[in-house]
Amino acid sequence: MKPTIFRLESPLTDVVIRCDNTAEIIYWGAHLDYFCADNFTSLQRPVANSRVDVDVPISLAAENGRGLFSVPGLEGHRSGIDAFPIFEFKHAEQQQQKLIITAEDNIAGLRFVTEVILSTSSSVLQIRNTLTNLKSTPWQVNRLAMTLPLPTRANEVMAFHGRWAKEFQSHRTLLAHGAFVQENRRGRTSHEYFPGMMIGPQGFSEQHGEVWGFHLGWSGNHRLRTDIKSDGRRQVQLEALYFAGEIELKQHESLTTPWVYAAYSTTGLNGMSHQFHQFLRDEIIRFPHIQQRPVHLNTWEGIYFNHNPEYIKKMATAAAKLGVERFIIDDGWFKHRHDDHAGLGDWYLDQEKYPDGLTPVIDHVKDAGMQFGIWVEPEMINPDSDLFRAHPNWLLGQVGYQQPTGRFQYVLDLSNPDVFHYLFERMSWLLENHQIDYVKWDMNRELVQPAHLGQAAADRQTHQVYRLFDQLNAAFPQVEFESCASGGGRIDFEILKRTHRFWASDNNDALERQTIQKGMSYFFPLEVMGAHIGNRICHATGRQHTIEFRGLTALLGHMGIELDPIIADEAERQGYAKYIQLHQSIRELIHNGNFWRVDMDDDTTQVQGVVSQDQQQAIFVISQLAMPRYALSGQLRIPGLQPSACYRVKLMGEPDIQIVGQGGHTMRVLPHWVTQLSEYQGEWLANAGLELPILDPETAILIKIEKI
Repeated sequence: MKPTIFRLESPLTDVVIRCDNTAEIIYWGAHLDYFCADNFTSLQRPVANSRVDVDVPISLAAENGRGLFSVPGLEGHRSGIDAFPIFEFKHAEQQQQKLIITAEDNIAGLRFVTEVILSTSSSVLQIRNTLTNLKSTPWQVNRLAMTLPLPTRANEVMAFHGRWAKEFQSHRTLLAHGAFVQENRRGRTSHEYFPGMMIGPQGFSEQHGEVWGFHLGWSGNHRLRTDIKSDGRRQVQLEALYFAGEIELKQHESLTTPWVYAAYSTTGLNGMSHQFHQFLRDEIIRFPHIQQRPVHLNTWEGIYFNHNPEYIKKMATAAAKLGVERFIIDDGWFKHRHDDHAGLGDWYLDQEKYPDGLTPVIDHVKDAGMQFGIWVEPEMINPDSDLFRAHPNWLLGQVGYQQPTGRFQYVLDLSNPDVFHYLFERMSWLLENHQIDYVKWDMNRELVQPAHLGQAAADRQTHQVYRLFDQLNAAFPQVEFESCASGGGRIDFEILKRTHRFWASDNNDALERQTIQKGMSYFFPLEVMGAHIGNRICHATGRQHTIEFRGLTALLGHMGIELDPIIADEAERQGYAKYIQLHQSIRELIHNGNFWRVDMDDDTTQVQGVVSQDQQQAIFVISQLAMPRYALSGQLRIPGLQPSACYRVKLMGEPDIQIVGQGGHTMRVLPHWVTQLSEYQGEWLANAGLELPILDPETAILIKIEKI
């Protein structure tokens, strides 16, 4: 029987799937202008000696039962039997850019359905699997992954590691034999291993090379892996990670993997990012109000738990004078909350701190022309709380075991209907009775012994978090939610469907933020990246930076400030106001343009920028992270501009660029374009570039480029 060939196409990417007795992706790469379905025969593989006597594809199910000796896409059993299913292709239905493929194993009594969608606007591929039990006896699921093949030339992986206050750190590994594996078992997306990676031929960079990028849209435990078979073929798997006994399918019950989002680029990591950013803007990001993203002031690093309504009003007045547009009261407003040892779970106003309620403070904030926001952490509970004393059985955990606290708190079992109802009722009370525009939703503890009624329930807990967000969004569509989990611990596409902003890190150190925000930018556009100017002395590291370096670091994101504006000195206040005003003047470009990371020969120099969709204007921030490697900083070649157009280049603001004077620095004479208003062709800027000034460590400058 001649195979059936299905093609999904987009301006940048094509996906070709062959279906005969199974379903296999035979091509995923650049768009084909002269596609012919009969070309598939060029990819029919030989059969190697001393192996099974037939060709074994890396199918969408990746079944070991066929003789595929790599990691399968499905593992499980039916009380020890039906453990090696082989899914025979039944039928496929294509509706424009969506393909649904159905396969079954009649002996094992299982159905395997794969949904494949290729976006025409962004060229991002979405894919997921659904497993259904067709027999009357339960089938225990150990693993259900999404498996994708890669060509043999894809031999380098770039992935992410991190920890609290140091998220989105990248690393690279060459792929020759064996496997690359990263697992997260912390119960949330995690600071440690973000569920995303990029793979391509060795040496791919920001602006050059083929790249296949992958992201698992899931806010819980997960595994990412890339395997190299002994015949050289590669496969990628992304999956939610299940604890033993966590998933059991009764007859006609189904389990669906999280969506995998993937992008193929011929123009390096920037091309991949442009696709992901466009996809999120088209398909996922939905703000309650059509407006520019408001500049925040969050009170946490200003007052911590020391809440005094009259003082907070003075803070709000001072914040409005700086240009702040959204004022957020952080942790400490509810009863018993004087430090982080007590009060979580008791979502009632602290009457001692707020004897007249929150309304006078909210009214004051709004009278000052700002939106009002508030901090919550609904999933958590302190042992020292009225809620715990009344309901110690509401914890997520194993009965009879003593689990450790984290930040002096436990996690509530959201699969318990009483817990879910209580949290929805308390959040509804808060949002119905107060004019709240924005909620900073925190999660400061990982899941330890996550069980409901004795059964592992980490996966179920994540789905219940989604359900709680879904119900609150439906009830209060005017409210924006921020996903914060000790900073960057819950950042992924699936939680973004329910939230509107991410807190990238609890670390406001501008030097650390340069790396953190760069790492986050590979998958997320700037309008959802919370980036705040912190205090002169960083609360997380003790390091000190100028307001210029802090301001320019926070510029490329959704800007905010984190301080008490009353006690800041006048020079600091002027600096905050300057960079708030600068951000406001160009945020339409920042939050709608194409984001670029620029390859630089010296990795102590980091360059990032945004070019408008119409190529009329651009900004680039040049950050000197450490002492330059050489005496000269080299050239900045500017991508993304219209080659034939002429552009005016100028330095923005009044940067503190040091030249030799008293004490001396690293430069005697500035480049010509810095001191003279200059005009250059887009082609020249892309290929020849600008000679950079020599900057001191931990400083930055901003250049603006406008089409004439």
